[in-house]
Amino acid sequence: MTITPDIVNQIAVLLGRAPRGLEDIAVTGPAGEPVVIRVASLVEDKPFPTLFWLVDPTLCYRIDQLEAGGLIKQFQQRVDLDANLQRGMRDDHEAYIALRDEYMRPQIRRRLEALGFGEALVSKGIGGIGDFMRIRCLHTWYGAHLVKPNTVGSMLDDLWRLQAKALLSEMPVIAS
Repeated sequence: MTITPDIVNQIAVLLGRAPRGLEDIAVTGPAGEPVVIRVASLVEDKPFPTLFWLVDPTLCYRIDQLEAGGLIKQFQQRVDLDANLQRGMRDDHEAYIALRDEYMRPQIRRRLEALGFGEALVSKGIGGIGDFMRIRCLHTWYGAHLVKPNTVGSMLDDLWRLQAKALLSEMPVIAS
């Protein structure tokens, strides 16, 4: 998608500030509105490990509510007890690092190296996290998930499906 001044203004409204390091709109909504943006790996001469940034206000609010309710801790407890989830998260981080590397323009890579940050992003996965078994921010996981499905994003999708199913089962049946 071409980044026009109008798109930049839309994103600025969503973020509450001008976007920094904006490279692309990674995911758009049904009306073409930005849902996930892709950000450069170097922003204002500092390494920026968060490749994908969730900007959709509805999704951000839903995730804010879940985080405030303790969902990160609940998800973390599940991950800590499940070797398959742990393996999935490790694979997700490694795939994210590889994808970020693919998107990195040569001039950004050269600048990172010139600043002494050549290895800064090699060990930082989704959300800039170095411990691949920890969940720090559901927003970064879900933004990345909308681009390329991942373990934590799938856990969120499963939760929302269960919530929707529970809500539907509580709805009264209207007789005709």
